[in-house]
Amino acid sequence: MKILIIYVSILLCASCIPNKNIIEEEEAIQNSLTQWHEAASKANYNQYFDLMTSDAVFIGTDASENWKLEEFKTFSKPYFDKGKAWSFKALERNIFQDATNPTTAWFDELLNTQMGICRGSGVMRKQNGSWKIQHYVLSIAVPNEHVSELTEIKKDWDAVFRKKIEN
Repeated sequence: MKILIIYVSILLCASCIPNKNIIEEEEAIQNSLTQWHEAASKANYNQYFDLMTSDAVFIGTDASENWKLEEFKTFSKPYFDKGKAWSFKALERNIFQDATNPTTAWFDELLNTQMGICRGSGVMRKQNGSWKIQHYVLSIAVPNEHVSELTEIKKDWDAVFRKKIEN
């Protein structure tokens, strides 16, 4: 009986220790996202897009910016060619892994950017041993006390855009 109690106690304690593999994967995801942002800041087009899956989607801050990878590459190329793309630095990041599918993770991050504080969120996919961005959403963080002002500023644009997509 004592042996059984000791065995159960060991199992319970072992389950409290974070899975080493989960920690390693989280570090790899962190590194991939950091490298992705650094590649943009250094205008390294190939490295930037190599860190995205072939079916990646990038959703920008403008309502019209919902790009599949090739469209996003076309949009981005002139910025990278000029030697200055964009510079995003993570202020904080949360990563979540799918316990049932070890090749999928998702994240959210607060970013310091040329647009002020932004939020990025997305889905990561592990392919051939590397974590890549499959879906990324960028949004400008607006303090709640300024939402009314912002809503007023963009009211006319929203009306035109809404008509465009509803037709």
